[in-house]
Amino acid sequence: MKSSGPDSSFGRLSIIYDGECPFCTNFVKLYAIRKKAAEVELIDARVQPGLVQELRSRGMDVNDGMVVIWRGHYHFGAAGMHLLSVLGTEPGIFGAFNRLLFRNRHVAGMIYPALATGRRITLSLLRRKLIQ
Repeated sequence: MKSSGPDSSFGRLSIIYDGECPFCTNFVKLYAIRKKAAEVELIDARVQPGLVQELRSRGMDVNDGMVVIWRGHYHFGAAGMHLLSVLGTEPGIFGAFNRLLFRNRHVAGMIYPALATGRRITLSLLRRKLIQ
């Protein structure tokens, strides 16, 4: 899908995530630090209610997965993680783990729902609400 939102610059990689989820926050920060190409914009969905509504109108609920916008296209959940693993050139344990889990689109599709469930459980244990 074409973007008219955060990715106003064609080379910018925008990652929309849950800023209160410790897994999401640590992943995007680590990814941004290690990303070598293109500008990376990290967007906390909790402080962008209009964007959350726009994404929901497009069938993407940030409570079910992060959204990656790159080159004018939206990539949701497993597809977003797959894109990040393809674009990433991260060395070391993080890069190897990311490539192992998400480089293959089918494997990413099988693993991502478990990660999303783990996120919901973690937020519940931390007494944090889902994004409204």
